[in-house]
Amino acid sequence: MFRSLLSRLFADDTEASPLSGDDADVAVAALLVRLARADDRYSQAERRHIDRILVQRRKLDPDTAAEYRAAAEMIEAEAPDTVRFTRMIKDRVPLENRISVVAAMWELAYADGHRSADEDAVIRLAAKLLGVTDRESAVARQEVVEARGLG
Repeated sequence: MFRSLLSRLFADDTEASPLSGDDADVAVAALLVRLARADDRYSQAERRHIDRILVQRRKLDPDTAAEYRAAAEMIEAEAPDTVRFTRMIKDRVPLENRISVVAAMWELAYADGHRSADEDAVIRLAAKLLGVTDRESAVARQEVVEARGLG
């Protein structure tokens, strides 16, 4: 299943087909893994937080979320640079879901109570490449800040 996703996700743009359901969840999780690895530290706490994001936002059970995250780690490791990787997701995930992806990225960035410059740069780049406006990204970030009581 996930090997098939890998080949479809990295197919030439002329062969791009929309992702939905499980495949979209794993592709989004791979982008979250890319963000978590941005500072060259990928902790167990970040893995657990990605799992929690998948459980809360995608309505997965904890075991399935962990399985998706593990598959996402493999996909992220084989993914090209962030620019091409994010564009591949953009071409295959509807806009309303991409805004949710950016919100999940902000949630992960604030998992430790603050965001780093590396995380901020990855999110801003990914949002732009996903076709999410600065305003939409800022609204998503503010919602995360308010929900976590950081504002």
